Amino acid sequence: MSKHNHDHSSHENGHDHSNCNGTEELPSRQDLGVIPAGAVRSTFKVTGMDCADEIAAIQNALKKEDIFRVEANLMASSVQVWHAATVTDEELVKQITFTGVTVTKDESKAGGITTSRVLLVVASGVLTGLGLVLQLLEAPKLWQGTVCLFAVLFGGTLIFPKALVAIKKIRLDMNVLMVVAVAGAFYLGDYVEGATVVFLFSLSETLEAFSVVRARRAIQEVLNLTPKMASLKSAAGDVRSVLVEDLKQDDVVLVRAGDVFPTDRIVVVGRSDVNQAPLTGESAPIAKNVKDEVYGGTINLSGVLEVQITKEFKNSKVSQIIQLVNEAQQSKAPSQKFVDRFAAIYTPAVFVLALGIGLIPPALGFGEWNEWIYKALVLLVIACPCALVISTPVSIVSGLTAMAKRGVLIKGGVFLETLGKIKALAVDKTGTITEGVPQVVSLKVWDNKWSEADVIRIAASIEQQSNHPLAEAVIRYSDLKAVPVIPVAEVQTTPGRGIFATIEGHEYFLGNHRFAHELGVCSAELEAYLSEIEAQALSLVVVGHKPHANCTGEVMGVFGIGDKVRAYAKEAIQELHKAGCKTVVMLSGDNRKTVEVIAQQVGIDEVYGDLLPDGKVEKIKEMVNRYKYVGMVGDGINDAPALAQASIGIAMGAVGTDAAIETADVALMKDDLFQLSRAIVLGRRTLGIIRFNIGFALALKAIFLILALFGYTSMWMAIAADTGATLLVVFNSLRLLKNEE
Repeated sequence: MSKHNHDHSSHENGHDHSNCNGTEELPSRQDLGVIPAGAVRSTFKVTGMDCADEIAAIQNALKKEDIFRVEANLMASSVQVWHAATVTDEELVKQITFTGVTVTKDESKAGGITTSRVLLVVASGVLTGLGLVLQLLEAPKLWQGTVCLFAVLFGGTLIFPKALVAIKKIRLDMNVLMVVAVAGAFYLGDYVEGATVVFLFSLSETLEAFSVVRARRAIQEVLNLTPKMASLKSAAGDVRSVLVEDLKQDDVVLVRAGDVFPTDRIVVVGRSDVNQAPLTGESAPIAKNVKDEVYGGTINLSGVLEVQITKEFKNSKVSQIIQLVNEAQQSKAPSQKFVDRFAAIYTPAVFVLALGIGLIPPALGFGEWNEWIYKALVLLVIACPCALVISTPVSIVSGLTAMAKRGVLIKGGVFLETLGKIKALAVDKTGTITEGVPQVVSLKVWDNKWSEADVIRIAASIEQQSNHPLAEAVIRYSDLKAVPVIPVAEVQTTPGRGIFATIEGHEYFLGNHRFAHELGVCSAELEAYLSEIEAQALSLVVVGHKPHANCTGEVMGVFGIGDKVRAYAKEAIQELHKAGCKTVVMLSGDNRKTVEVIAQQVGIDEVYGDLLPDGKVEKIKEMVNRYKYVGMVGDGINDAPALAQASIGIAMGAVGTDAAIETADVALMKDDLFQLSRAIVLGRRTLGIIRFNIGFALALKAIFLILALFGYTSMWMAIAADTGATLLVVFNSLRLLKNEE
């Protein structure tokens, strides 16, 4: 049994309280009416949970008044239970074990396949083969029955206990269907066929479990990004090994060549190249020097570094990623919800149909009882929805894992599917199409009574009150020109336009073209100059005296500020079009002329400038009405309203921004739009595979249902087809792990 004594960032409640027994006392969820105040969460690692039936059995076994929620994660081989403090772990373990699943203390064994299970399946297969030989040799029925009975007992050890639990809980599942089918076969004297059904079903379950284990291992490669130990350096220079979880902020850690950084930190001594691929998917090493930031989970390639911890492990970037990958597995995609609902109706419906087929026709005199009972048994085998149920979660997890390896975090199957449906994409300009580091390209002093230093001083002093990228460009320019700033007072910001401030008793303004126009300080000559600046795809900042009382105001100077277009932007937009985005739209707060020039350079279809935050939201609403599935790419902070309005919000460069991971549905860990086109392609591949899997499984069921009704199939053929279908859809899903371009 495994207990997690802390969360990295609990999405359920925001924080935890750990009690002495290792379970977590969680705060209230009265707002959702699901988890009451004082509820406790316990987490268990299990083996033998390889199919949706086991999950349903666990949830059904724990359906009690003092148990508030149960989340069984197939891929993580874990069961989380929110319960009253009066419920003990021993009681929970007993209920979980009762379903045929085993709770384990050894996490390395969780989700694994035991040797005994393999031996039982092999023994069942060998005995079934022997029974078939005896049947062909026309050996006595007693011999055939005895050999086949042992074959059923060996293979049935994986089926009968679960069937018994389901019967006790008055619940119909695949295991019950198989038991009824095999019992019926033995009643009819078809011993070999009964043994074959058990063997093929147990083989199918085992091979399916192997497939799930493969997907789990792929996930673990993503989750095992950090080492367990770190080399802590003391003030005296001594180095000792400590647990990564015990590291505290400001500790200094020695990281040698080949070591993995255990958490986020700043380089204080040394220089090295760092492989950031585990986080960003970028294969090229990144040079790191003193004062550069390095991230947990990345690999030191060359020099020896001394690094100072800036974040404890639980708050590090890699910890956020681990948390997101775990949470993403738990969210069900629309296709998975459909399959679950369908299976819940389909299985009992076919069972009722089989009951009717076995009883009604012979009772009315249409044929022999044994003939119709056999058809009913075939229908029971066909009712097994295994191929249908398993295909979607394996597809989703394979897709999520493949993208996590490439530095794209997708917060669940619903968003992966949405990516595959995107028809239009809205992008912000700054930091997405451009590099996001604007710089002053030109400065024109508008009136000769002012010096260049005067204009820079006033502008930089006012811009100190803002964190806008253009403001930072002006401040950097004042530092470059060695112009000191002066105190300002009575600062008043007008969102999307500019800022007012008082300096040494005089009122000044600073803002964009629109702001200057609204203040009435634009002359024909100034309008012509501003248009000339905008035609060069430059943003502008106008600084001057604010109009007040009898003063009409005046312009002191105009800054031309450029933000370099990313070198790959044009090719990336082309790839987005190839990936299936019919329209790519640029939304920007910058003036329309500037953004139009940039849009033409990179091949963007539509462009909207001079947008305030609410203007971006309105444009996204219009796009959703037009295209239905719309993605919005932004920085995850300033564009939060637009990201929330879109069908799916995508944050760029999340490796440098904590808020980006929190805000968006998809986080690109590096500033690379190519990652997005690959994610969209993978989303489409995932959707295609899921649709094929569901269609194939349903078509196969329909074919065998018709064949069974007309007597053209048998039980062993039906179970063989179901086994083959299960393996085909699972391995088809696992192709996503190959990350084909």
